[in-house]
Amino acid sequence: MPPFAASLLRFCRSSIGRKIIVALTGAVMVLFLIGHLLGNLLLFAGPDAINAYAKKLHDLGPLLWIARLGLLAAVVLHIVATVQLTIANRAARPQAYGVDATRAATKSSRTMIWSGLTILAFLIYHLAHYTWGVANGYYDKANPRYWLADDSHNVYQMIVDGFNWVPASLFYIVAMALLFRHLGHGVASMFQTLGLTTQKSRPLIECAGHALALALFAGNCLMPIAVLAGWVK
Repeated sequence: MPPFAASLLRFCRSSIGRKIIVALTGAVMVLFLIGHLLGNLLLFAGPDAINAYAKKLHDLGPLLWIARLGLLAAVVLHIVATVQLTIANRAARPQAYGVDATRAATKSSRTMIWSGLTILAFLIYHLAHYTWGVANGYYDKANPRYWLADDSHNVYQMIVDGFNWVPASLFYIVAMALLFRHLGHGVASMFQTLGLTTQKSRPLIECAGHALALALFAGNCLMPIAVLAGWVK
């Protein structure tokens, strides 16, 4: 193995290397979440707006798949590095301390791995529901409800029908609540790991992280609520 590759591998296996991987992949996913929400909010602009947006994404072809694979790699690396750090931290102190050292930690930080794994389960369900069309007929060409005249997907109808099923909407809202908790702690930790936090800036970064998490939570929950309330049909 070349010296550079060996050094990189050692770094990635180190505690600080894994923390940096978690931070960088977390940043990638936060940017995706922001872009994803902004695109999905076109639901409120009507069928033409969100269907045109979805078609533009689909027309990217190979570029879209490169982006998807890159995001998938970020998700996998984020999960693997987080699990490895959790295992390493527990192995470093196999016996409980006389005084609970986790008192200073927030509930969010102590449950990051569990909220993350729950969000992963939701992500798989979400992909199966909308991207793969499992057991819902979204990709059945014989069903004109989900296809437009130009042979593109009627994404507007897919979203409305999906959120009209109450269990799906409730699962979505619960997942967004967990995401809110996850990001509320994760954004500040990301900046700290990358050395972008000072004593003076930390309170501001923590506040901004919670504000971003709240905006993503509110924006994403607005869609199922609007559909269930009949504001979007």
